[in-house]
Amino acid sequence: MAEITVGLAGGEKSLTCPAGSSFAEIVRGLVSKKQAKQALAVRVGGELRDLSAAAVSDCEVEIVTANSPEGLELIRHSAAHVMAHAVIDLFGPEVKVAIGPATADGFYYDFDLPETFSPEDLERIEARMQEIIASGAVFEREEVSVAEAREIFAAAGQDYKLELLDGIGAETVSLYRLGSFLDLCRGPHLPHAGLIKAVKLLKLAGAYWRGDENRQMLQRIYGTAFASKKELAGHLARLEEAKRRDHRRLGRELELFTIDDQVGPGLILWQPRGAMMRRIIEDFWRDEHYRHGYELLFTPHIARRDMWKTSGHLDFYGENMYAPMEIDGVAFQLKPMNCPFHIALYNTRKRSYREFPIRWCELGTVYRYEKTGALHGLMRVRGFTQDDAHIFCRPDQLAGEIFNILDLTLHILATFGFDTYDIYLSTRPEKYVGSDENWDAATSALRSALEKKGLAYEIDPGEGVFYGPKIDIKIRDSLGRSWQCSTIQVDFNLPERFDIGYTGADGATHRPIMIHRALMGSLERFFGVLIEHYAGAFPVWLAPVQAVVMNITDSQREYAAGVFDILRAAGVRVEKDLRNEKLNYKIREAQVRKVPFMVVIGDREKEEGTVTVRERSGRNLDPMTPEQFAQMVREAAGSRA
Repeated sequence: MAEITVGLAGGEKSLTCPAGSSFAEIVRGLVSKKQAKQALAVRVGGELRDLSAAAVSDCEVEIVTANSPEGLELIRHSAAHVMAHAVIDLFGPEVKVAIGPATADGFYYDFDLPETFSPEDLERIEARMQEIIASGAVFEREEVSVAEAREIFAAAGQDYKLELLDGIGAETVSLYRLGSFLDLCRGPHLPHAGLIKAVKLLKLAGAYWRGDENRQMLQRIYGTAFASKKELAGHLARLEEAKRRDHRRLGRELELFTIDDQVGPGLILWQPRGAMMRRIIEDFWRDEHYRHGYELLFTPHIARRDMWKTSGHLDFYGENMYAPMEIDGVAFQLKPMNCPFHIALYNTRKRSYREFPIRWCELGTVYRYEKTGALHGLMRVRGFTQDDAHIFCRPDQLAGEIFNILDLTLHILATFGFDTYDIYLSTRPEKYVGSDENWDAATSALRSALEKKGLAYEIDPGEGVFYGPKIDIKIRDSLGRSWQCSTIQVDFNLPERFDIGYTGADGATHRPIMIHRALMGSLERFFGVLIEHYAGAFPVWLAPVQAVVMNITDSQREYAAGVFDILRAAGVRVEKDLRNEKLNYKIREAQVRKVPFMVVIGDREKEEGTVTVRERSGRNLDPMTPEQFAQMVREAAGSRA
């Protein structure tokens, strides 16, 4: 029998063994018994392989354990199969199974069956999963022809698997058997179900087959799995905290925004407190942009359909645009983006190289078609305001402008309380416009700005947009969750499509470089992230109501009303609660509304011309005059701490 040499990645150790030896046997020969027990799979030549797979040639192996991202994904993917096995055991072989992948924080599986799952069913399914796990059921891989796979799934009535097989171009496919459950799957999987140490089913949802709202609605079960019960408990605690911070609930309770069915899903109604907070955000945004050399623009909500043809949006983005409307026999469409309007303004006259850079910004409301099932509070809407900006510059200015954008971006994010983020540099995709020379120059400028700023980043190969490379900044909130907000994109496409130019120092016409840039992204989405980041307890500078004036009894009513007038005139965002209610009730109500300060007035305060201030944390401050309190609030707000 032929022999092969298998080495441990890194060249630490190697062994010679018969060709066809399983990777499980090889791992046991390369590492200690304790280390071998921790192995879930191996990576060979960059590809994950089952431990049961055979090694047929010389190679190096990297052991995958539960402590790695790949190992956690294996656990979750395998848990999805265990869940499908449990569902069929409980609800019968007539259950049709669709797909069941691992996700960033768990797994799900989609099912088609006559009855509707209930929360009680989740408990039953999870209990059955624990029985399968305790049995140590083995994952067995089988390689069969597509024709054989079709026969197997046709006999089982698994229509969704048959459709998946229709889209497979290969001659053979892999199946995974777990006890009586057989699934079409690329794998790999754990050696056996007993390696799933901590699993929990979380919720039910509906999901269209293949995300197509014209196809069958399936029932989706979400779950999660971790390498240990301690990690699972920590995750479940974070989920409970996320529920407490849910911007949809807090937005309703704090009276910040509303979504009304009569108006339409995905369309936001801003209530007075939310509108006040939005005004604060927008004013800060405008002031900072003016300070950094930007000029403010306003553009319409609709434009001729022909403009969207010229820009390429109808070709590349048409499915996200709303249907055209006819005005005076001419087709118009709602805007999904602001860029073509800024180019129209650029083209109002000839431009000289001396004018550059031109920095234009706009809080422009755009409209994009989103499927109803994808809508989610403020995070996914149909009409939103984009904090857009476009910079027109010469090639020699590109790196400097990108550096300035990064500087402004990080300053604004930090002011809102976000100083942890992940940065990605996305490079040229397979399909692109523009010359390789321009792409290389733009990518180099983006990289240079990141390195000059001293920012760590990852390369996201091939994920640039078709018109240029980009930088994406994903902020992390107080729960460690990642949110895509800021983006910087270099564009070769629109300047070409609209044939814009400038007169250079040589008197010839040149093409400017265009940079697309958003810092907060969607203002609605950013607002939702802020709500959850602060759990609605906003810092003083952002709080829509900074203080509530409240009296203890009716005898202080007149003085309390006067204090309210003083604070309001001094610029404090203040409300008054002069109801004939117990003080503790008023304080509790203000705390529930997350108001930073409660200004309490009793007989002593009335007599001394002072106020007693209680922070929302419960701490009482020393008595002070209304004017002193107003100054304290102004200083706290001015520092934006």
